[in-house]
Amino acid sequence: MSPFVRRVPSKSGATVVQVVDKTGGKYRIVKHIGSAHTDAELAAKMAEAREFLHPEQGVLDFDAVDSASVGQAAVLGPKRSGLLIDVIRTVYDRLGFNVVDDNVFFQLVLARLVEPTSKRDSIRVLNEIGANPPHYNTLLNSVARAHDRKYRDRIAEKCYAYAESTGGVTLCLYDVTTLYFEAEKEDDLRKVGYSKERRVDPQIVVGLLVDRTGFPLEIGCYEGNKAETHTIIPIVKQFQDRHGIADMVIAADAGMLSSKNLRDLDDAGLRFIVGSRQTRAPGDLATYFHWEGTATDDGRVVDTITPRGTKGLDPDRVKTGSSDLGV
Repeated sequence: MSPFVRRVPSKSGATVVQVVDKTGGKYRIVKHIGSAHTDAELAAKMAEAREFLHPEQGVLDFDAVDSASVGQAAVLGPKRSGLLIDVIRTVYDRLGFNVVDDNVFFQLVLARLVEPTSKRDSIRVLNEIGANPPHYNTLLNSVARAHDRKYRDRIAEKCYAYAESTGGVTLCLYDVTTLYFEAEKEDDLRKVGYSKERRVDPQIVVGLLVDRTGFPLEIGCYEGNKAETHTIIPIVKQFQDRHGIADMVIAADAGMLSSKNLRDLDDAGLRFIVGSRQTRAPGDLATYFHWEGTATDDGRVVDTITPRGTKGLDPDRVKTGSSDLGV
């Protein structure tokens, strides 16, 4: 089969454009064009893919059309999106994030909530909702100011206060994701690393600690080639040190399952819940499955003593659900 253009939705909500062919029932990527987050970006990526397939093919000269005869959509004033802006501003203030007295920073947050995009493209987003965006250089200055004045620490305190008032932080959930960049070269942070979507673009690893409702508590950013298992301990310790917390339960998925992580959590006096597939179960749990079978009822809990590769852990701190080996 000759190559053709394929559009594939990604987990992040973007649309991936590729040129592929199909041989023997299997798809092979001929060229990865890139990802699109808006209709305009998608149209550009599709045009680039078609140009790759049919280089120098003639096209109609739409540029010759009189621009005066073509209408352009425009936001006449902020009233059109006033409700959206007011709702986001109200939630922002109620969470106490207005402790950061920086309207440009709020505008950047507003743009990212409406449509996650780059700082430069945020100006377009703010224009479209009638939010009277600042100059691009002003946005850059706000980002630098956020770093210098430690906005993250001040907002993290408000996140913690909110979580404490709505259910507490005795149980926290941790996971990681990767964010890739359409860049040709790596740098000190953006590195080519393991990608579940098998991308070879430079990326970063983002770790997020949330409460039991999914409300964010602590975030960390790491090099794109850093192993997931090397991120959980720094995030947890950073959260503990920031708020003076000694006792909490950490829940994570199989990606965090390493003997060193479990030992470090145990040494810190923390309890933990780690999910894993039954095929990767610790020795004593595997023995249980051998004699009792793997068909179990939801909610069943089996106490383990020595998770695989780990000796000397306090058995009271290790709990693994045998039905799904998760929480």
